[in-house]
Amino acid sequence: MWNISYFGIGLIALGGLIAPGNDGTARAQDMMRHVDLQSPAFTQSELTRAELEHKLAALKKGETLDLSARALNGLDLSGLDLRRTKLQSARLNNANLKGANLDGVVLDQAWALMADLTDASLEGSSLFMTQFVGAKLDGANFKDARMAANMTQASLKGASFEGANLSADMTNQSMGLMRGVFSSADLTGTSFEGANLARVLMEYADLRGANLAGADLSGSELAGANLSGANVAGANFKDADVNSAQLSGLLGLDKALNFERAKNLDRAFRD
Repeated sequence: MWNISYFGIGLIALGGLIAPGNDGTARAQDMMRHVDLQSPAFTQSELTRAELEHKLAALKKGETLDLSARALNGLDLSGLDLRRTKLQSARLNNANLKGANLDGVVLDQAWALMADLTDASLEGSSLFMTQFVGAKLDGANFKDARMAANMTQASLKGASFEGANLSADMTNQSMGLMRGVFSSADLTGTSFEGANLARVLMEYADLRGANLAGADLSGSELAGANLSGANVAGANFKDADVNSAQLSGLLGLDKALNFERAKNLDRAFRD
């Protein structure tokens, strides 16, 4: 069970997190309306880069630097090896993490709004309820990561999600529907080869030239998304909502699974 009461937020939702309404229907709630993003907690840093590097250098074999809930906003952490840190609920808004190594790091509930993680590596990391809204993640490596992160309007050009699991967690509905959210994100040339994207939210995302080979897109929301020239060989489209999606020039379409079982296929733009 994940604790979602940080900053007094309580059971709320952001993007892909859905809380049930009083009438039994699901409604989305915007997490950002419940926090002051201009407060020092979300704009300032408790540490300098030099202080952080000193703490990392002082770690003994097998030790981990716990930075949970620490404010690291705006720091230049580019190129750092952060594999021996824990960053759950840390605030990294506008931080520079270009080329940083975050393989296997726990970043659950972390805030990284408008952060720059260009070419950063997050292979095998844990990213539940992580906020990457507006972040720059071009070329980032999320291979085999388990994530239900919000990447709304983020830039992810050429990023890799190969083997990653971004699917909705259907076993813990008491917390709402946790899933990957890529609303209006730039995913041009991004690789989702073999990724689990079941029920993922990708409305209006730019997926031109993306590699979706072998990806599970079942139940995903692709309304208004642009998949022109994407590789969909072996991708499973069962119940994926493609209302108004651009589906022209798809590569490997003859090898896609359940393509004709996608929702609103008659309303998509096809060749």
